[in-house]
This record gives sequence, structure tokens and C-alpha cells, in this order.
Amino acid sequence: MQNTTNKTGNKIPGTPKSYLQLIQDFSPRKINSEEELDQTQVIIDTLLDRGKLTQDERDYLHLLGLLVTEYEEVHHSIPDISGIEVLKTLLEERNIELEQFILISGNEVRFKDILQHYQNMTVSEIEQLANFFQIPVTCFF
Repeated sequence: MQNTTNKTGNKIPGTPKSYLQLIQDFSPRKINSEEELDQTQVIIDTLLDRGKLTQDERDYLHLLGLLVTEYEEVHHSIPDISGIEVLKTLLEERNIELEQFILISGNEVRFKDILQHYQNMTVSEIEQLANFFQIPVTCFF
């Protein structure tokens, strides 16, 4: 495969021979905009689509991944949410009314208190919820 040029004029590595060639085709640098993020992602996707990579390609891919991670941590950060917020979201997304869920869970007062942040969930309750929703218990921590 030959090097091609994307719409921004940057070369996309086809079958590079070395780390130096990869850097010459697309110089890694701090990502400062969504456009630069998109350009970097195109290079990452191109490399990943190739399948088996040389050590130089893996090193280059790792560097690009670090740059993307650094940018996303600042500009696309995901706020931590509580287990209770996870539960509320699951109930909403799956269209489960509170009354239906209380019938399933069997403890109306306890779960109303939890949903209103009056009480925290116990480990046992978290395990029951994870089993009910078929998700890992870590989603509630």
C-alpha cells in the first residue's frame, strides 16, 4: 500500500518501513483542536486496520494514543457518577417504573431512600442490582 494524502494534506502511512518514516508522514504533536484530534484518529485507525504491526508501528501508535488520551482527558472528561445515578439511568433507559422495580426488589422504603440519596447501597444490594441488570458490580462503585 502506498502513502496517500488525506483531505487536510497530511500523509497517511501505508506501509512504512521505520519509526522515522512514520514521523515524517505524520508528525506527532500535542493535539489542540477537534480537527487535530480527527486527523490523529485517522492515522490511528489506518494503523489498526493494517492488523499485524511492526515494533516501530506499535511504538508510534502508542505515542499517538497518549496524545489522544491527553487531549480527551482535558476536553472530553467524563464526570464520576455515583452508583445511585447509575441505577437511576438504568431504570430510565430500560423504561422501568419505580413501582415495577420496587416489586422486583421487594423493599419499597429502602430503595426509595437510596434513590433519594438518604442511604447508600450495601454490597449485597449492589450485587443484586448488577445481577438484575446483568452488568458488572463495578458499575455501581
